[in-house]
Amino acid sequence: MARREIRRMLTTPRKRLRDHPWALPGLMAGVLLLGLGFGLAVGLLAGRDEPGPSLEELVDRPPRRDEAPAPVAEEAFRPLVPVPQARPGGPSDDGVYRGDEEAAATVQQAAVPLLLPQHSVEPVPPGGPAWKRHAVAAPRTAGLPMIAVVIDDMGIDRRRSERTAALRAPLTLAWLPYAEDLPRQTEAARKRGHELLVHMPMEPLGESYDPGPDVLEVGLGPDEIRRRVALGLSRFEGFVGVNNHMGSRFTGDAAGMRVVMEEMRRRGLLFLDSVTTEKSVAPDLARRYMVPFAARQVFLDNDQSVAAVRAQLAKLEAHARKHGAAIAIGHPHDATIEALAGWLPTLEARGFVLVPLTAVVKARWAQG
Repeated sequence: MARREIRRMLTTPRKRLRDHPWALPGLMAGVLLLGLGFGLAVGLLAGRDEPGPSLEELVDRPPRRDEAPAPVAEEAFRPLVPVPQARPGGPSDDGVYRGDEEAAATVQQAAVPLLLPQHSVEPVPPGGPAWKRHAVAAPRTAGLPMIAVVIDDMGIDRRRSERTAALRAPLTLAWLPYAEDLPRQTEAARKRGHELLVHMPMEPLGESYDPGPDVLEVGLGPDEIRRRVALGLSRFEGFVGVNNHMGSRFTGDAAGMRVVMEEMRRRGLLFLDSVTTEKSVAPDLARRYMVPFAARQVFLDNDQSVAAVRAQLAKLEAHARKHGAAIAIGHPHDATIEALAGWLPTLEARGFVLVPLTAVVKARWAQG
């Protein structure tokens, strides 16, 4: 650069800010933008510390009209031993006969490992549930498979009921609530070491079958169902729960069975499903209402001959050996009594333990 140009630059006076009309507005706009940017940044950083909606708010928030509620996955009911197919037909119950092979068929679910109880009835507080307070002491299992034998329809045929009660204990005896002299009959059975159930009459599908008076029927109102349940439970004392007499229609009815399970829960009783229909809602409702629950695996005497009952007892043993426990249901028939009289004393030598129904239920509950 020439000396003349350098001298001119040094001697020429500089323009002041007011000589540029656009400079001041531009400077003010820049300051304003800078302030807005700083404020926005501070707001975002502060927002990170603000709590979001609570879990209760998220759960209770109703869905928008265009938003479908998220499905709730329920834990599947896991019985102690697999729930079998529905009972084949017989002279004292309803159903469709499908042959011995399917009658003993069991299992399409995986077995749940057992936690076997070690002797038996621990003291239960006075306020404890009735199914524990009235439970019969179970023998030590020493890891052996448990077998519970339930005999239904007790009390009507007094002679055969007494012969059944004379069998080796502990059996679980289910008494029809419309039988006569139930306090005396059931007290005598209890003193012999047997556990007691109320064999509650419930509506069957077959119109030719008569379940008896005050049966629980589909379509009854909740108050009437409660009245009939209360009537059945008032006939004697010392029982641990209820199982269904017939009931292939009623045990499939969610509205009616919901009332039954409410009563079981309120009274501290267990429920044994005789499984007279594959559509029974009892397992699911027992889980929902936290009612102690079990289901039978083998019927003993659809064919009322000693040989047929013995064959069913063999299937009962096979089921218990496979799953750790099994529940059979029979009736006070001559053939059943004779077969049991010869079979019960041999159980220990055959590697099994005869237990009351509550021992199987307790093992299921011990698993949580």
